[in-house]
Amino acid sequence: RIPVGCGISRLLNGQKLRLLRHCANVLWPERKKEDGMKSILEDIKTQNFKQAYLLYGEEAYLKHQYKNKLKNALLPEDDTMNFSRFEGKGTEIPKVIDLAETMPFFADRRVILLENTGFFKNKADALADYMGSLPDYLVLIFVEEEVDKRNRMYKAVQKQGRAVEFARQDEKTLMTWVLGMMKKEGKKITRQDMEDFLEKTGTDMGNIRMELEKLITYTMGQDIVTREDIEEICTTRTENKIFDMVRAVTERNQRRALDLYNDLLTLREPPMRILFLLSKQFRQMCLAKKMAGEGASQNEIATRLGVPSFVARNILACARAYSVEELEQAEEDFVDAEEAVKTGRLQDVLSVELLIVKYSTERKR
Repeated sequence: RIPVGCGISRLLNGQKLRLLRHCANVLWPERKKEDGMKSILEDIKTQNFKQAYLLYGEEAYLKHQYKNKLKNALLPEDDTMNFSRFEGKGTEIPKVIDLAETMPFFADRRVILLENTGFFKNKADALADYMGSLPDYLVLIFVEEEVDKRNRMYKAVQKQGRAVEFARQDEKTLMTWVLGMMKKEGKKITRQDMEDFLEKTGTDMGNIRMELEKLITYTMGQDIVTREDIEEICTTRTENKIFDMVRAVTERNQRRALDLYNDLLTLREPPMRILFLLSKQFRQMCLAKKMAGEGASQNEIATRLGVPSFVARNILACARAYSVEELEQAEEDFVDAEEAVKTGRLQDVLSVELLIVKYSTERKR
């Protein structure tokens, strides 16, 4: 129940929602994602380890970093006798349990790393039962991309240790992280050029790190990193090229849109992948336009779309070229085009070309 005296009845609908969220957060606070990461660092610092850790989520770079931090803190690097690794959905639970029951060899701990096993999406009852009676010397580290929080294994790890989500980081966090690395190298960059850099790299921290290393090496001897440097050395993701094509479509620049499409084909991008990404962009435009029409802020739209705020701004700008009805029709057209290709009624290259032409044609006045 929401506490009496909040004055809800006197507030408008939007204010009601914000107040309800606030009260809910006070009454049932969620554990912040970053607190989970901090708790792992605290365990390492105090050497007071849990018996099970689950690292999950989309951010592969952070998962990799924290997996290695745990592994290196638990055992010396050269201790191969007491470290074992299982990977994949074919991992056999009896073998894991047999190894877990083996005492460590001249050491305090045995560490077993299990990656992408699917135990947190599918049934793993034998292991879930075993989690309640883990030997004192054992530490299990699970690394997964997706989990079902209703799964018995997820609940077992929560009870015995820590389940920490590594989600895609938000725009502010990524900018702070990149600026920190640039500062160590004595580099500076404007906010606009930083946005251009992140738009090129996407939000995957592993890719950002790789592109930043290239950029720092390329700008050796200069203090300021410019947009020209970024354009010259950083690799443009396929998704960005697709967005450039979408932008050309929304600007009714049909020749440029078709040229960009042919460039993607030259780079051996499969037409059906281009169709999928094109469909995704229009779907995002449709949702963004609807949310904007309902009064949602740019940040709220960015959160819903799962993109940085400046990317949401670009999506909204493209969406202005169409009505909601046109965008909904486009979504249907993309589905129909995919079906036509799968049933052999339309050739894949032509299917995308026809859609580009349709949605980049000047409106009749």
